[in-house]
Amino acid sequence: SWRSDRPEGAGVLAETSGKNALVITPAADYDLAVADLVRSAFGHAGQKCSAASLAILVGSAGRSERLLRQLVDATRSVRVGWPEDLGTTMGPVIEPPSGKLLRALTTLEPGERWLVEPEQLDETGRLWSPGLKDGVAPGSFFHLTEVFGPVLGLMRAATLDEALTLQNATAYGLTGGLHSLDEAEIEHWSTHVEVGNGYVNRHITGAIVQRQSFGGWKASVVGPGAKAGGPNYVAQLGRWEPTGLPSRQGRLRPDVRAALADYSGLVADEEGRAWLRAAAGSDAAAWDTELGTEMDLTGLRAEANVFRYRPAPLLVRAAAGARPAALVRVLLAAELAGTPVRVSLDPELSRELRSMTGESARAGLRRLAQHVDRAETPAELAERVGSEQVQRVRVVGEGAEAVWLTEELHSVGCTVLSGPVLGTGRRELLTVLREQAISQTLHRFGHLPEGQ
Repeated sequence: SWRSDRPEGAGVLAETSGKNALVITPAADYDLAVADLVRSAFGHAGQKCSAASLAILVGSAGRSERLLRQLVDATRSVRVGWPEDLGTTMGPVIEPPSGKLLRALTTLEPGERWLVEPEQLDETGRLWSPGLKDGVAPGSFFHLTEVFGPVLGLMRAATLDEALTLQNATAYGLTGGLHSLDEAEIEHWSTHVEVGNGYVNRHITGAIVQRQSFGGWKASVVGPGAKAGGPNYVAQLGRWEPTGLPSRQGRLRPDVRAALADYSGLVADEEGRAWLRAAAGSDAAAWDTELGTEMDLTGLRAEANVFRYRPAPLLVRAAAGARPAALVRVLLAAELAGTPVRVSLDPELSRELRSMTGESARAGLRRLAQHVDRAETPAELAERVGSEQVQRVRVVGEGAEAVWLTEELHSVGCTVLSGPVLGTGRRELLTVLREQAISQTLHRFGHLPEGQ
């Protein structure tokens, strides 16, 4: 809306913000956890998009008087001042608080209490001491609202799964942390947390290019979501066009082979079926060598920095004039990646598909029916995407509808992927995946585990 010169249908790439939480379990080193939590919450006065706004205390960690006492003492020990004072550990906020931040600094919601009440420290309105509030309730204002300032809220959870539910409940998904020395807890949390940047046994701010390439999930990202400092960021700035059959081929997994056999019945011409076979083989090659593996290019002994790809829930829109082969190609990519997919069909395309006859076509239609939401017009789709808060739509088919949908869906905060459907797996698989960086401290007090 600010750029009247932006080409019609052009995408927007942006990282927004986060409502970031750090989970502390009974298996944590409380001393390290408190130090990292305070650093994450109050560094830069809490005005980093990656700052910790919530701490979720699990089980006995939530009942630990020692942990709470240390956290209160550490918060009160933060020295607030202007940057010219070299003893300052927290500086001013960018402007006098208003709106959400002022409410968070001055108001307690039902059930909350101040452990450390923030105070305005001078007449500028920009120096505030940090606040620590306890009793933040699930679903409350402070649980779900990004306030962007020096206020930390405490929540309690009986189990790690309950903590994950609270952590994942916000619309955002930028950063998140876990403090635990239990390897099973670390594995479970890393598998289920919904953030672009996850941090284990360390602070959750201060990402370093390549080491922790940066970018979030859900409402923390606008656009395809390639991470800044990651392997796909520059490549998303251009437009990719198909140039024939991909040559690099891999071995198909049995489930993908079965899906390809069924879906091929929806493609009438041999040329289209040959393209699908080559695309599936290209997917397999990209998956086996890069996209389906976890990588740590830093090679540090004291810190693991894993870059990986995770399934990205997707709504596929088969627009007017879309080729069935192109729709099937996207569904095959989702099958390989394990990505949950729903399909919205143009009414005319829906009638065309349902008119197909023969056993092979019926097999394809049965498999397709597992994903089809409905047949609907572009206007009906746009209204539904807004009401359901759909985050990512892959438009299959080009032309006026794709351009119109891109503009309409951007306006309701949805990412629209509307480029040509490509046979090359290294590119098309990115539409059904999202990137994640997990950084984990491997040492304790400078000591590495035996054998490392």
